Amino acid sequence: MKAPFATLTRSFPFWVALLCAVVGSGYAAEAQRPNLILILIDDQGYYDLGCYGATEFATPRIDALAARGVRFTDYYAAAPICSPSRAGLLTGCYPRRIGLETWVQRADSRRSIHPDELTLAELLRANGYATACIGKWHLGFAPPFLPQAQGFDYTFGLLHNLDPVETVYFKDQGGVPLLRNGEVVKRPADPAELTRLYTDEAITFIEKQRERPFFLYLPHTMLHEPLGVSPKFKGTSRLGDYGDAIQELDFHVGRLLDALKRLNLADNTVVVYASDNGHGPGRNATQPLRGNKLTTYEAGIRVPCIVAGPGVRQGHVSSAVVHAMDWYPTLATLAGVRVPEGRILDGRDLSPLLAGRTDTIPVARAGQSLNAAVPLRRPWDPPGEWIDLFTQEEYLNAFFYHGSEGQLAAVRAGRWKLALSPALQLFDLEADPAESKPVRNPALQRKLRGMAVMFQEEMSRTARPAGYITTNP
Repeated sequence: MKAPFATLTRSFPFWVALLCAVVGSGYAAEAQRPNLILILIDDQGYYDLGCYGATEFATPRIDALAARGVRFTDYYAAAPICSPSRAGLLTGCYPRRIGLETWVQRADSRRSIHPDELTLAELLRANGYATACIGKWHLGFAPPFLPQAQGFDYTFGLLHNLDPVETVYFKDQGGVPLLRNGEVVKRPADPAELTRLYTDEAITFIEKQRERPFFLYLPHTMLHEPLGVSPKFKGTSRLGDYGDAIQELDFHVGRLLDALKRLNLADNTVVVYASDNGHGPGRNATQPLRGNKLTTYEAGIRVPCIVAGPGVRQGHVSSAVVHAMDWYPTLATLAGVRVPEGRILDGRDLSPLLAGRTDTIPVARAGQSLNAAVPLRRPWDPPGEWIDLFTQEEYLNAFFYHGSEGQLAAVRAGRWKLALSPALQLFDLEADPAESKPVRNPALQRKLRGMAVMFQEEMSRTARPAGYITTNP
């Protein structure tokens, strides 16, 4: 179904760029190209895995994944709330760059990812990958915004949450539907079944696609409220339903990994595990981060992230400041796919760091990987007030925190975080991860403020519109 407005049609330049990606990607022979699995957990906090310090429940399968890969200590979701976070992950852009920095997309939302955006799924599909979105979408209900219209061949799951502000839209229809390729499988969806059902569906997809490279995006509904826990896991942790649900997730992540091994795909599959935003503060004295989901305190947006697979070094813990937008150019490089020329992203290609060729963020100008230079497409023309305060590399590697209402709230460069409102406050996150003792350093404050001002100017000049329809879906 075509949308009736020009804002929802794919432009000729888009298709030219896509064709160039297919022709010029130079990817390896199909048998050698890795499968890619991106597991996104909903609302899992920084300390909510054993390998991140949890003691109230056990996550042996995810901890083992971390032990054979890279675990990030300073990884940031694109936003502290669902929809902007997912938009940033799938487009490689700050949600603000694509007009989706504010709040979430409900069932009557008229906005989502513009069809002219090139999602990671579209890029990979155009280069020979089978693609699937299995889980919670939360990026729009109108036909132009559905996962089928954003690069996914196969879909299964929910389009929205199961909390009251979402379910009210479906009250007269028998509840929120569980969908497979747009067809209702069950109504209403039962939260206690979803973790298992998603995993079952994911394994079936892998079994069917085992002879070709695939990209599986697996955004779980858990751990979002209302929490669903099956009888087998009910009461098994010391943290109530939340801990029980985490243990159930760990079990089913293990099932997925076991399926890869059974199908002889484990050695050719890259697995990324991350959360879409934070949950809550630490629970003991060894867990200093503060904040909750929706906030830009560290615990609201800094989350667990693990990656393992072929070409990824084992047992490495990285303190590099990385974020969700980085997965777009990184996974494209691992797949041997060049991001089309002219496509401006905010993510950086982390593949040299994953491989162990560097312990820091790869220098964009060094050309160490296929998509290393992608960040250099962002404009760089600092005015005299800031030109001597920071380099282009420092600016590209800064992380810009946006609140759940879309406002620019803070900027991080290296160990330093500058909160912007209601007054400038500088924190040394290495010495004070709890953000409890503001540091007085006028030179550093000026430097990070300059980055924030330049970022605001960059977004005002180069941000792109969201997709929009003029009638309710």
